[in-house]
Amino acid sequence: MSSVPSGTPCWTDLATPDLAGARRFYPELFGWTDRVAPQPEAAGYTTFLRDGRAVAGAGPPATPDQVPIWSTYVATDDAGLVSTRVAEAGGQVLVAPFDVFDQGRMAVFADPAGAVFSVWQPMAHRGAEVFNVPGAMSWNELITPDPEGAKVFYELVFGWHPEEQSAEPVTYTAWRLGERIVAGMMPPLLADDFPDDLPAYWAVYFAVADADATATRAAELGGTVLVPPRDTSQGRVAALRDPRGALFSVIALPG
Repeated sequence: MSSVPSGTPCWTDLATPDLAGARRFYPELFGWTDRVAPQPEAAGYTTFLRDGRAVAGAGPPATPDQVPIWSTYVATDDAGLVSTRVAEAGGQVLVAPFDVFDQGRMAVFADPAGAVFSVWQPMAHRGAEVFNVPGAMSWNELITPDPEGAKVFYELVFGWHPEEQSAEPVTYTAWRLGERIVAGMMPPLLADDFPDDLPAYWAVYFAVADADATATRAAELGGTVLVPPRDTSQGRVAALRDPRGALFSVIALPG
């Protein structure tokens, strides 16, 4: 895939104080190779590749106190326009639009519940080059205590239309853009699976061939199994943390 339609999640990257550790952990887990940006100003920003195609990135945190986190980037034709819409809809512009060399233009925002997300206006870098295969991004999901507020916010910002689906024990929302379902949303699970202090956030799912084997391997490599593998209508999923605490999920897609 050479480009992703505007309004669709197109890229994910990890902000971590331990880039060297990330370059060890994730290639061992997902079979990735890495390509480090040569520019000194890029501070070691790393593009992870699966079979030679870009699937994700990793770089240093924006501030020394930033917790390690995987970010969701939504493709846009106009990062400045999105910035205006975010502010008007009650969100925060955390990082105003800026150019990333000749690669693209990005900005970082928070929705009214505090979930952080980014946008990517592509130039040389179009985003991920493959999706929905083992080792590539497969799904992006907003976990929020305020689903009703999120429905208003993301429709104003991206034109997403919420569609509620049955998913016991909570109501699951699919985000529709035109003919495509582009992302999902659910409230935090009312169980011990997730920490009580976890704020609203965007979860990133990577496809794997075997969720159980991946969870076991993540633990062997120094990560943590936050939610053990379980079956869902979309596939078998698990929530994991890397050795520095960054949360991510994996999904073994059916058939």
